[in-house]
Parts: sequence; C-alpha cells; structure tokens
Amino acid sequence: MGLFTAKRTRRRIRDDGSLIVLDKVSKSYETGAPALNGVNLRVKRGEFVFIVGDSGSGKSTLIKLLLRELVPTSGTILVNGQNVAHLKRRQIPRYRRKLGIVFQDFRLLKDRNVYENVAFAQRVIQVPTREIKRNVPAILATVGLAGKYKAKPKQLSGGEQQRVALARALINKPPILLADEPTGNLDPKNSWEIMKLLEKINEGGTTILVVTHNREIVNEMKKRVITMKKGVIVSDEEQGGYIDEN
Repeated sequence: MGLFTAKRTRRRIRDDGSLIVLDKVSKSYETGAPALNGVNLRVKRGEFVFIVGDSGSGKSTLIKLLLRELVPTSGTILVNGQNVAHLKRRQIPRYRRKLGIVFQDFRLLKDRNVYENVAFAQRVIQVPTREIKRNVPAILATVGLAGKYKAKPKQLSGGEQQRVALARALINKPPILLADEPTGNLDPKNSWEIMKLLEKINEGGTTILVVTHNREIVNEMKKRVITMKKGVIVSDEEQGGYIDEN
C-alpha cells in the first residue's frame, strides 16, 4: 500500500489555480468500509463551500485529512500547492497555522479571558506584543465583541463563545477557514449571525469550507454545496441546497 501511495502522489496534477485539490483520495481504517473512496475535489481561492451529508458520509475524515490529522491511504491532497501527506512531523504545526479552524464545541481556554484566548494564537507564532495589542481589539471588533475582551468563556453565551473562536481562527489571516459544524451548539438566531459573519469574512477573500447539518442555512445561503454519502461525493452544485440521499 505504501508503494502504491508513493506512486500516486508523484503523478503530476493539472494546475488550474485551485487552493485545495483532492485527487482520487481514499482513506481506509482497519475496520469497516473506506471512510473516503476515490474523492476528487477542487476548491478555488475565495470560494465558500458547504459540505453536507449524513453521519458516516466522510465529512469529518475529509476535514481531518486537510488538517493533517490523518494521511490518505491513496491519492493526493494539495493545499496551496503543498502536498499535505509529505509533510514531516516538525512541519505540521507550521502548516496548520495557515489554516483557520472552528469547531462545534468552541474549544476555548476556560481559564483565560476573551483577549487572552485570541492573543494565544499570535503568541504561538511569536508576534510582537505591540502588534498583538493592536490586532486583538481589531479582530474582536470585526466579530462584534469589542466590549467583551475581559470576559471569561463561562460568562459568554454560546454565540459569543463561537465569535471568540472565530476571532482566534482569523487573527493570523489564514487563506483558508475550515468550520466543522460551527452552528451545531447554537440557537437559530446565533446560527444565522455566525453564518453572516462567515459570509462577510469570505467577501474579504478568505476561502471557507463549512461542514454542517443545518438544512435551513444551506438552502437559504445558496453557496456551492458538496453532498457526501458513504465516502464519495454524490452531488456538487453551485448555488445548491441540502438534498436527501436515500
């Protein structure tokens, strides 16, 4: 299998300017059917893409492959021209700093206030303190939390916590934002507010991939919609909607 993978990754892939490329990507675990099975996907710079499908369709595996938490069993993944599977262990943290990531459960540092949660992402890459003091208030204002910088996560609503997570994901100006069920723990009002923020961020040039089960949002926003089922892409529609695949 290793030899097969190496041959696959050496094959030249046509460059059409896509920021994210999956070329015949499969991922198998020790038990069960492949989580991904020959997936081809191209996402161009500046796109806003929803990825939808039932549990077990392969959405989470796709995100983990893009984050380099997993490597494909076969096929090639290129992110901004970089072959993700070829990254050495020491290169992975630097690669991930070029991605923004937002999760359903926020993953904030509970013992630190809003300012420190966001500043943490800059301290990791050794941004000078004077720049952090300028950048954090600016991004908090962008997500509508300018007056909440001293609050601890437990003092915030779910929607506010997700805004902090979004600010943290964006402060280093990544070209790509991955949002894994970003509205999964939010009520409808806060869900829409977060999605409108993502749309605004996308209009600024950030490429956005959103994994979601929220049918109403997908159907209303009319973005590109990729539907997955049992490890394959069954639909890829511009200005699409949430479809049922039985």
